[in-house]
Amino acid sequence: MNAVLWRLMTYVHPYRFRLVGAGLCSIGVAGLSAAYAWLIQPVLDGIFVERDRLMLMVLPPAILGVALLKALCAYGQGYLMSYVGNWLVADLRQQLFLQLVRLPVRFHDANTSGRLVARVINDVNDMGNAVPNLLKDLFQQGLTFLALVAVVFYQNWKLASILLLVIPLSAVVLVRVSIRLRGLAKRGQESIGDMASVLKEAFAGIKIVKAYGREETEGERFGATNRSFRGANQKAAQVSALVSPMMEVIGVMGIVIIIWYGGHLVINGVMSPGSFSSFMAAMFMAYAPIRRLAGANQSLQRALAAAQRVFTVLDMENEHERDEGKPSLPRIRRSLEFQDVTFQYEGAKEPALRNINLHVKAGEVVALVGASGSGKSTLVSLVPRFYRPTSGKILIDGTDIREVNRASLRRQIGIVSQDTVLFDDTIRNNIAYGRWDATDEEIVRAAQAAFAWEFIERLPDGLETVVGENGVRLSGGQRQRLAIARAILRDPPILILDEATSALDSESEKLVQEALARLMRHRTTLVIAHRLSTVQHADRIVVLDKGRIVEMGTHETLLRRGGVYTNLYRSQFRALSFEMLAP
Repeated sequence: MNAVLWRLMTYVHPYRFRLVGAGLCSIGVAGLSAAYAWLIQPVLDGIFVERDRLMLMVLPPAILGVALLKALCAYGQGYLMSYVGNWLVADLRQQLFLQLVRLPVRFHDANTSGRLVARVINDVNDMGNAVPNLLKDLFQQGLTFLALVAVVFYQNWKLASILLLVIPLSAVVLVRVSIRLRGLAKRGQESIGDMASVLKEAFAGIKIVKAYGREETEGERFGATNRSFRGANQKAAQVSALVSPMMEVIGVMGIVIIIWYGGHLVINGVMSPGSFSSFMAAMFMAYAPIRRLAGANQSLQRALAAAQRVFTVLDMENEHERDEGKPSLPRIRRSLEFQDVTFQYEGAKEPALRNINLHVKAGEVVALVGASGSGKSTLVSLVPRFYRPTSGKILIDGTDIREVNRASLRRQIGIVSQDTVLFDDTIRNNIAYGRWDATDEEIVRAAQAAFAWEFIERLPDGLETVVGENGVRLSGGQRQRLAIARAILRDPPILILDEATSALDSESEKLVQEALARLMRHRTTLVIAHRLSTVQHADRIVVLDKGRIVEMGTHETLLRRGGVYTNLYRSQFRALSFEMLAP
C-alpha cells in the first residue's frame, strides 16, 4: 500500500469500533444487494414460467424485507462513516494547527499565512473526507462487487469467466488516470494557497487598497490565482471525464460477448431464462461498484496530494521537540550578554548583524538606535529565540539561551511593539493573554498602570468589550495601552520595547511614557526608538549601523563625541524644526 495512504489510515485507529460497526453494515449492504440479483431467478422461473402460487405469496414480501434490511444497514454505515470523518477532520486540523504555531518564526517568514490557512482548512478537508469515503467505497463497494460476482459464478461459471478478461483492462485505465490526477490535485491545492494569500492581503490592507485606488489591480492578482486553480480543476475534470466512458466501453465489450454466448445457452436449453436474467442483473449491478470505485479514485488522489503537503509540515521538528529534556531558565538576576553574535537571514546576501558584543546588567535600560535596516529589531528578536544566531552566543546569567527550553525563556520576556497585536476577543482576554490565571483585580491594576482603565470603564461592556480583528474598534493609542497593560500583567524581568509609543498622540504619549517608566523600573529593558527624544534618559544608548555596534554611551557622551549618533540627532532636530515652521 502507498506509504502516504497507509499513514493516513492510521488516523482512524481511535475510531476502530465505529469502523467495525460500519464494516458490519457494509457486509449487510453487500449481501442484501446480491440477494436482489439472486431473487430474480425464482421470481422469473417460479412465478412467470412455472406459475407457482406459493412463490407469488412468498417472494414479494421477501423482496420488501430485503429492501428494509438493506436501508437499515445503509443508514448505519452512512452515519458511522460520517461520524468518523467529522472527528478525523477535527483531529487532523487540531494537530496541524498546533504544529504550525510550534514551528519556528523562520518557517512562517518563508510561508504566507494564506497558504498555511489553505493547508489547515482545504488540505485537511480533502484528507479527512476522503478517508471515510475511501473506506466506504473500498469496503462496501468491494464487498458488493464480490457478492455479486459470487452470484454470477453461481449461475454460470463459464459466462462469469468472461469478466476476468475485462477487469485487467479496467485496472490499467485506473492506474494511469491515478498518476495524472494526483499531480493535478497537488497543483490545484497550491493554487488554493496562493488564492488564500491574495485574499488575506487584500482584506487586511483594504484601506490602503482603496486609498490608492488599486481595487482593479488586486482583482487582477486574484484573477491570476483564480485562473490557475480553475485550470487545474478543469484539467482534472477532463481526465476524470474520460474514466467513465472508457470503463463503459470496456464493460460493454464484455456484455456483448456474454449476451451472445448466454443467448446460445438459453436457446439450447442449457440455461433457464430466469438464471440468465439473474446472471445479467448481477453483472449490471456489479458494474455500479466498479464505477463508484473509479469515481472514488479522484477523491483518493486529491487526498494523497493533500496528505503529502500536510505530512511534510507534521514531520518538521518543532520548537517543543527541539527543547525536549532541556532545563528551565531561572529568573534573570545578573545580566543579558551578546558574545560575538552574527546573524544572517536565509537567502540574504549579507548578515543583518555582525560580531555584536553587548553586556546588559540586570535592571539596566539600554536603547538601540540607528537608521532603518541597521539591525535593531533583528537584535532584539534573537533574545526570545525567534531566530538563532548564525554564530556567537547569547547568555542570561552566564547560561546560553540555546541550552534552556524556550517556554521558560519567553515567560521572562515582555514585548510591546510598534505593530500592536490584539485578537478578536474581549479586552479582558487580550490583557490576560500572557497570564490566563490572572484575577480580575490584577487585570484592572495592569490596565490602570498603563492608563488604559480610563477608556475601558467608559465602554458599555467594560472589560467584556470585544475589540474586533486586531483591535479595529479601538484607536491606535488605546490599542497600544492595552499592549502595555498586557506586558505589565506578565511582570517579566526582561522587557523589549519596539517603538512602543509611536502610535500615540501627544496626550496619550505623555501618560504612556509615565506608565513605561513605571514598568521599566528594576527591569532589564531593551528599547528600540527612532525618535531619539524618547531615549535620552536611558542608562546607555547603543548605536547600530549596517549590523554593527559603532557607538555606545549616554546621550550627553555620544553628543560630545560628534559621531553617528550626533548626526542622527541633528537630522531629527532639523526635521522637527521644519515641521514646527510649516503652516
